[in-house]
Amino acid sequence: MINTIKNMARATGTETGRPSFNQRVMDVIAKVPRHEFVADEQDAYAYDNRPLPIGYGQTISQPYIVALMTDLLEVKPSDVVLEIGTGSGYQAAVLAGLVDKMYSIEIIAGLGKEAKERLARLGYNNVEVKIGDGYHGWEEYAPFDAIIVTAAASHIPPPLIQQLKPGGRMVIPVGERFFVQYLMLVEKNKQGKLKTRNILPVAFVPFTGEH
Repeated sequence: MINTIKNMARATGTETGRPSFNQRVMDVIAKVPRHEFVADEQDAYAYDNRPLPIGYGQTISQPYIVALMTDLLEVKPSDVVLEIGTGSGYQAAVLAGLVDKMYSIEIIAGLGKEAKERLARLGYNNVEVKIGDGYHGWEEYAPFDAIIVTAAASHIPPPLIQQLKPGGRMVIPVGERFFVQYLMLVEKNKQGKLKTRNILPVAFVPFTGEH
């Protein structure tokens, strides 16, 4: 799987601006047991570079996209990160190995409960999961050094912009379900001004909730 990720990074390097990923990111992905985050009937495909269903109409992203999104955040060991869309908990587990604290929000109660139990069982003790609408972020623990969104939104939610620390980065897929979505990098400078960049076309499950 790691070699596949490296090959894809080289192949898309011109488009993404990242022909290789930070070694810390690659080392952590190599250690996270992806088979623990997929359904039993998907075990044989757990380390394939493709998304897989995880129930409730949701998917676990392909490893390359997880690596790219993680790399784009450029997190430091002391960082506190917010994730919108816990899913199975795989992306949270990857980031948990790179940062001090992870907060993750999942709107589907059954999925969030399973992810919380799974992460605890696997020893990811620096991840806190709550059930809720991620559109509104998690103001209690803001501001965050980085924010990662794992569902496609029609626009960047204003609460997430507010909760991103000056100097921080957000990675979010933006676009409608049946139209082109783009993975977007949002950077907030020290003065609070935003700069955005489309990284590459993607296909994520859509944001849910009423906003």
